[in-house]
Amino acid sequence: MKEINDSSFRKILLTLALYLTSLFAANTLGFKVMPFIFGSHLSVAVFSFPFVFLTTDVIGEVYGKRMAKYFVWAGILSTALFILYSFVSIAMPWSKDGLWAKEGYNMMFGISIRMSVASLLAFGIAEYQDVLSFFFFRERCGVKYFWLRSTLSNIWSQLIDTVIFTLVAFAGAYSTPTLVSMIVTWWIYKVIMGLLYTPLSYLGIYLLREKKDASQAN
Repeated sequence: MKEINDSSFRKILLTLALYLTSLFAANTLGFKVMPFIFGSHLSVAVFSFPFVFLTTDVIGEVYGKRMAKYFVWAGILSTALFILYSFVSIAMPWSKDGLWAKEGYNMMFGISIRMSVASLLAFGIAEYQDVLSFFFFRERCGVKYFWLRSTLSNIWSQLIDTVIFTLVAFAGAYSTPTLVSMIVTWWIYKVIMGLLYTPLSYLGIYLLREKKDASQAN
């Protein structure tokens, strides 16, 4: 793994903050489904979740596979802790003055627990696959063409993530045709969003790298 100086350490912390914020936004806000084209459905998580996979690609590109795996483990640990805190919070007794919020609180955070469990399973498997596939393509394509390596790894990992997450989070809450529509639409949409976010990935690589290394991504 690349040696980390003070400047790089600060950049890594800021990138980790973006990574975890995007992950938790997807987990807590993603139960909301919005209408999409041809009668299909999309979760609002599609706006934040592509950043999760792109961030590990960017951090791995600059600091190597080991650092990318650290990010994945940070996401898994954070999600697991959130699930634990949610269980404890829901189980605690209510004060009489706060009972007005009980039903909505338990419903929303009960949903968040299920989505977090779904996210933990999908995220752990798909993100690890994303890191492995990204460096698999790096070994075959060389250090150039980041956009191609990132896109190829995201196509595969986003499919795994979407299938696992949708089935665990929404099975029983939505009909089978709706679930299929959500899986296909979300997967395609997240891949497209990943492509649209590619310029941001190059910006991230430029900002994270030392100036003497910034010309390596093309």
